[in-house]
Amino acid sequence: MLMGEYLHTIDAKGRLILPAKFREELGELFIVTKGLDNCLFVYAKEEWAILEGKLKQLPLAKPEARAFVRFFFAGAAEVECDKQGRVLLPTNLRDYAQVEKDVVILGVSNRVEIWSKSVWDSYNEQISPTVASIAESLVDLGI
Repeated sequence: MLMGEYLHTIDAKGRLILPAKFREELGELFIVTKGLDNCLFVYAKEEWAILEGKLKQLPLAKPEARAFVRFFFAGAAEVECDKQGRVLLPTNLRDYAQVEKDVVILGVSNRVEIWSKSVWDSYNEQISPTVASIAESLVDLGI
């Protein structure tokens, strides 16, 4: 399971050091794609295959389904860490997530999320006051 929050920086070449625990879980090659809430989602190949299978089941005739599948697959890139544990984030993904220097890396169960620190801080300010009410709305899911 992936969990935890880490603060890192991106170097001038667009490389980011991933925490060792995350590298172990993700494996040698993994997928980075546009995530929701203006962050990047990072999946191990096995988890990506599960997500891919679910997305293939969406009805092609629905415009929302086509848009969502395009969003995830068009922005996806297969990446690997170098010997120093750095991953090169493609420019289009860095631009999407507004990642420039300070980065927050999160373990979120089956994926890693990469956030611009300023976007993460803003998101936290918005979500923190509502976490209790969100939890109440999820009670039907057994949480």
